[in-house]
Amino acid sequence: MSEVTAAPILKVGGAFFDACETGKGWEVCQQFCTPDATFSAQAEALEDIHTLEQYTDWMKGLLTILPDGRYELKSFAADGERNNVIAYAVFSGTHTGDGGPVPPTGQSAKADYVYVMEFEGDRIRHMTKIWHSGITLRQLDWA
Repeated sequence: MSEVTAAPILKVGGAFFDACETGKGWEVCQQFCTPDATFSAQAEALEDIHTLEQYTDWMKGLLTILPDGRYELKSFAADGERNNVIAYAVFSGTHTGDGGPVPPTGQSAKADYVYVMEFEGDRIRHMTKIWHSGITLRQLDWA
């Protein structure tokens, strides 16, 4: 796939990534996904989440617990042969908001993670998150 033909999925992937990471939830994120888009992660914190709808709403909730939550995008690319978009970023935030498994700890976390967004046409049909949740939970004093 050339750069020209990869452009539509890069644009959709980028818009989805920003909407998800800034806590817009499924209400906004669904426009970038197939209606039945799935989700997977080998991370304990996400073991009960199996759809992108659940995940985007989980991120929305996380940003009420970590109200200063933000991402720094490190790499963003399309793999045209496999019809996917890959984003590598670092998420940072401090537990000062209500909610979560314990009262606000005031602790901060900084976590590397990767999204692999698989496309069907110009919509995301599946996303895998690669993230070591255990380290993040310990940084926040949640584990």
